[in-house]
Amino acid sequence: MDDDNVVKFERRKPQPEKKPAAAQRLQAGHIWLGVLAVIVLAWAYYQFIAPQTL
Repeated sequence: MDDDNVVKFERRKPQPEKKPAAAQRLQAGHIWLGVLAVIVLAWAYYQFIAPQTL
């Protein structure tokens, strides 16, 4: 049987809710803060903890 002319009704998929711009900026700020923390911790390790002779 040919089903080309049959209309199939399907529920629409819910659209994902968009985050407000302030939340996106806050998330980006957290990422940059994490990157800065890693750099500072690496510097502190090599400055104070690591052996002097490499």
